Amino acid sequence: MIEELVPPPATTAHAFTDHEAAVTALYPQEAAAVAPAVPKRRREYATVRMCARRALNGLGVPPAPLVAGRRGAPRWPAGVVGSMTHCPGYRAAVVGRSGDFLGLGADAEPNEPLPDDLLDFVSLPGERARLRELAAAAPEVCWDRLLFSAKEAVFKTWYPLAERELDFSEAELDFDPEAGTFSARLLVPGVSAGGVHIEGFSGRWLCRDGLVVTAIALERPAAH
Repeated sequence: MIEELVPPPATTAHAFTDHEAAVTALYPQEAAAVAPAVPKRRREYATVRMCARRALNGLGVPPAPLVAGRRGAPRWPAGVVGSMTHCPGYRAAVVGRSGDFLGLGADAEPNEPLPDDLLDFVSLPGERARLRELAAAAPEVCWDRLLFSAKEAVFKTWYPLAERELDFSEAELDFDPEAGTFSARLLVPGVSAGGVHIEGFSGRWLCRDGLVVTAIALERPAAH
């Protein structure tokens, strides 16, 4: 699924079930980080890192420990950018070389409505009005959950570049249901990276098999 949303030369890997063997394959630093967690959490933590190492292998990058830094952002090997995501029934990772991508962000969520009290917290009034229109036209998609997922993908792309928080209210999103794309307009000052000033992001999404999946691939501008 995730492989449909990002362009080459990014590489991806995913799993629909957890792998117990992935827990025993954790690096000591990773095992220590997740040791206090319940077994279910350890399995999902290990399986998504198994996916990440498979994706890194697709780039020709040797396996390495993938521990979290500030705000849970993975510390990727030098020269690599990427993103990991996990939700019930799906684990996935996407990686690329920093010479090709300024950033990558991905998120997966169950295609289920958000809890009633969460939508107002993660959305802007204009977004909620647009979601009502989208839901009337395509009720098979839980658009509130898709909005949440896309904002998570925005944050995962933004944070390694800006190294500062981005609140749910600080990016305004819109979706194209026909093209399977979305756009995010930053409502805070943007960030400069790779010789360009970034004031928003564009991404892709899909809804399938009980999941909504979103991804942003911020390609590095070609050198002149």
